[in-house]
Amino acid sequence: MNTTAVPVAQDDTAAGIAYQLRLYVAGQTAKSLIAFANLKRICETHLAGQYSLEVIDLTQTPALAVGDQILAIPTLVRRLPEPIKKIIGDLSDEERVLVGLDVKSVVR
Repeated sequence: MNTTAVPVAQDDTAAGIAYQLRLYVAGQTAKSLIAFANLKRICETHLAGQYSLEVIDLTQTPALAVGDQILAIPTLVRRLPEPIKKIIGDLSDEERVLVGLDVKSVVR
């Protein structure tokens, strides 16, 4: 898992990127690795070619937590499309993640 911030291009929308995601982790802990693996699987299955992902390791760059008001880790932040949304945890509940990202609507 690459746990450094990867810059997101300014023209992501023009490149077909509909979802701009940031995953905040704390080193390569078990929860961080599981969250990253779950997110990659979900994105490749449901958002292939439509997303950009930054993984931010707060042990290396703790100041970045302030901008997105990160209080717990791992936390996934959907920056685009607006509004900004956050999902906390290891992202193992695929349906919850898809609803949180607005990829899938709530079924009742």
